Amino acid sequence: MPAALETPVPATAPRPRVSFFEPLLLLVSVGLSVLGAIIGMQLIVSLGISANTSIIGALIAIVFSRIPLQVTRRFRTLERQNLVQTAISSATFGAANSLMIPLGVPFAMGMPELVTPMLIGSIAAMLVDGAMLYHLFGSKIFPATGTWPAGVATAEAIWAGDQGGRKAAFLGLGVTAGVAGAIFGVPMSAFGAAFLGNLAALTMFGLGLLIRGYSVPLLHIDIAAAYIPHGLMIGAGLVALFQVAREIHRSRASGDADPRNLEMSGARARRVLSGGFVAYVLVALLISVLAGHVTDLSPGMLVAFVLYAAFAAYAHELIVGIAAMHSGWFPAFAVALITLTIGIVIGFPPSALAVLAGFSAATGPAFADMGYDLKTGYLLRGEGRDMDAELAGRRQQLIAAMAGFVVAAIVVIAFHDHFFSRNLMPPVDRVYAASIRAGSSMEIARNLALWAIPGALLQLLGGAKRQLGILLSTGMLIASPLAGWAVLAGLAIRFVVTRLRGERHSAEMSAFAGGVIAGDALFSFGGSVTRLHK
Repeated sequence: MPAALETPVPATAPRPRVSFFEPLLLLVSVGLSVLGAIIGMQLIVSLGISANTSIIGALIAIVFSRIPLQVTRRFRTLERQNLVQTAISSATFGAANSLMIPLGVPFAMGMPELVTPMLIGSIAAMLVDGAMLYHLFGSKIFPATGTWPAGVATAEAIWAGDQGGRKAAFLGLGVTAGVAGAIFGVPMSAFGAAFLGNLAALTMFGLGLLIRGYSVPLLHIDIAAAYIPHGLMIGAGLVALFQVAREIHRSRASGDADPRNLEMSGARARRVLSGGFVAYVLVALLISVLAGHVTDLSPGMLVAFVLYAAFAAYAHELIVGIAAMHSGWFPAFAVALITLTIGIVIGFPPSALAVLAGFSAATGPAFADMGYDLKTGYLLRGEGRDMDAELAGRRQQLIAAMAGFVVAAIVVIAFHDHFFSRNLMPPVDRVYAASIRAGSSMEIARNLALWAIPGALLQLLGGAKRQLGILLSTGMLIASPLAGWAVLAGLAIRFVVTRLRGERHSAEMSAFAGGVIAGDALFSFGGSVTRLHK
């Protein structure tokens, strides 16, 4: 069992319920969300990345609570700190990943007339994305006891700021290690995640990273150019969708299970997933109408496009969520490129493909980020021991996240043209545009179909809990061999410590891992901001 799941909950007195609509809490959260959205937009167009602002928001809330004023002492309540970091994290990821990337595709294609339809559709998709994870969190598909490494790291940071002591010492040691490794260019968040997730899943993730990193120098094969990772992900993703359906059927047949984890019945999870797909169909139809596809496409092609776009967004969301829950990394850009590649093979026209790429990219990041934030809240609230308090806390987090998404939408509406008018857009949008212009070939289709077979078989072999196919292809889609070595080194250290010391030190190990991830995030955030000012 992952160490993060066994972290003992601090023995504290019951805390009062907190409302996000408290005037000061709302004001601070909205203000930080505006800042987070602006930073997210700037980072995504300048560097092609977005910052992990969950920990940044949590640390700001902790520092704010230590200001010796009566009004700021209210933020010493862990729930308030959790709500602040939920809002700023949602605003940052929402503005950068869920909105700016989709909006940049039409600009990269030289189709500015599609920006308004894409903006409306992306905002709707982002809100559906976050709402679906909220309703699925605690199900057998996305259990509250899942790893969610970034969520664990944020909870450990908040606990350390609140309590100090031995846990704070291990967190501080982890932060030091995270910063030190990041200085030398090592992806320390991958190292930290190795102490928290499923051993088999993370082993496959690490191997995938190494295969991608050394395929050219050792085997003289560019696996990305051959679409090998893409094919593996397609096969694994299709099997994963069937595994999701099977898990829902099993939980429905067995009824509600452990209330600390599976407070959601299989029937309700199925309604959420069905409702989400219907919502994506409606959003895809809305974008198509606004983009003029009703007149540009034949009725049959229009129906096929709407259904495929909805399925692509839906599959993208679930695959990104599964990868994020198990590894803390999610290949949102690459999976969106996969759905686009299939759309190219199908033969949709360029304007429809531009919409497809943006719509698919709009889903997934908000879904994963909501999972991280809810995991943080779940740990801080006592891991479901008081389900009434847990569910009430989740509702407040949903409100905070939706507020962050709305702030992100307003900021992007106000400032996106400021970037695009200067030809500044997320770098991945140029990749999407180049793929659309290049068109399709039978060789690409053949490679995708061929490599989908081993991807599907590996996913079947690992089962729904290990997600071996998804994690291997996730690693193979990311060009970072150092991250592969970091993951495997972390797994080796975790294995040795567990064998020598047993599971009784899991709390310290979890705190250390959270510190490593926090240190890497802090260094990356600071370095990104510094580079923006140069």
